[in-house]
Amino acid sequence: MPEYFEARERALLGARYEELYRPLTEAAARGVTVNGLRCTPGDFAAGAGIALQPSPFCKQAFLAPEDFRPGRHPWHHAGVFYAQEPSAASAAPLLGVEPGMKVCDLCAAPGGKSSQLAAALQGKGLLLANEYVAARAEILRQNLERMGVANAIVTNETPARLAETLPGYFDRVLVDAPCSGEGMFRKEPAALAQHSEALVRQCAALAADILDAAAELLAPGGVLVFSTCTFAPEEDEAQVAAFLARHPEFVQQDLSGVGFGRPGEANRAPETPGFSAASCRRIWPADGGEGHFIARLQKRPDAPRAELPRAERPAKKSKGRDNKGKSGGAASAEAWRSFAKEYFPELADRAVETPGELVVLPPDGMPPLGRLHVLRAGLMAGRVQKGRFVPAHALFMAEGARSTNRENLTLSDLRTLAWLRGEEIDAVTAQNGWCAVCVDGFPLGCGKVSGGRIKNHYPKALRMLG
Repeated sequence: MPEYFEARERALLGARYEELYRPLTEAAARGVTVNGLRCTPGDFAAGAGIALQPSPFCKQAFLAPEDFRPGRHPWHHAGVFYAQEPSAASAAPLLGVEPGMKVCDLCAAPGGKSSQLAAALQGKGLLLANEYVAARAEILRQNLERMGVANAIVTNETPARLAETLPGYFDRVLVDAPCSGEGMFRKEPAALAQHSEALVRQCAALAADILDAAAELLAPGGVLVFSTCTFAPEEDEAQVAAFLARHPEFVQQDLSGVGFGRPGEANRAPETPGFSAASCRRIWPADGGEGHFIARLQKRPDAPRAELPRAERPAKKSKGRDNKGKSGGAASAEAWRSFAKEYFPELADRAVETPGELVVLPPDGMPPLGRLHVLRAGLMAGRVQKGRFVPAHALFMAEGARSTNRENLTLSDLRTLAWLRGEEIDAVTAQNGWCAVCVDGFPLGCGKVSGGRIKNHYPKALRMLG
């Protein structure tokens, strides 16, 4: 252990240090979280063919064998589960998300917690998943696409700019803050190598700014869950105490009844009115996870309600024309509807947006996004090329199970792994034209059938090599 870390923790924990941190010498726990948009935990356990144990941290999660390789399992490609360190699945359910809510995951990459929130929404309401680091934001977008999330806005923004654009808009906000990563020492050698007291202070200051933005984003009566994967007092109990001192419009909620972990530590924060260390939750290595801290806060129902800024009027653009004189957007929408009536009739009457040659199905009740950097707002349906509609992989990952033309595979079907390698396969149940390729009813993208064979359109970057 780093000298600073060990000295600090021994001083705070005394004789309990050895008990709580001893498991760091053992192998890291592995876990999977089931995607509730695809199936139930019971159906997953019965059909995945993996030796699983229920997770103590989340009802939708399981502990997986040490030798489990999630990327080799077809159900992983189909977005049926997310490979996630067991204790990491604990925070998102504590938000109490229900269908129809407006939810923000402010530090969302790589997407495990966002996918949990999306599953709780069940396609109703809105999820805004944000990530400040551009490369990680793209990974977030890809993971939500794999999990079949159609009602998400993915942004690459600072929390402050989001708060300026959407003040008081959300019913729920999750802040899984960037932190010094002390809970990842066993799992990630880089966290061990880069650790220092200066890093702890830097992360604590960054998280404080993010929490202030989260407070602005939340509507009166809304709930904020704050979590970290570190043990540092400045980033955990002391962080929450300082937030409550800055924001008297918030009250802390008690997490003592969640059924996992242990209470927070009173000696890690100064006495602050309204703050209770015992109402926080800590997961130590001795509890079976890597290490997590969680607090839940509510904005008082009588807090002042912010107003959304007036939407900026976009600059006028010249409309493109196709060969028949129709505007480019109208032509794209018409091509989509013709395709949808044949393959996705339930989507044919949905409102669409047609930026350029693209066709996007926006989520219901999309807020004004101003000049935010948006990677995706809703479901990418496809694009029009040379007057023809070409469907997107994302469309079939979200809606493939409802396609009128499907090729039905199973885990034991040799064609399943061939498909994931990018090979053409024989068509048995699918007819000529575009088709969804599914494994056990879960979508694996799309192909095009001709002459009894399915041309593979599974993205090259996602294929399973070797």
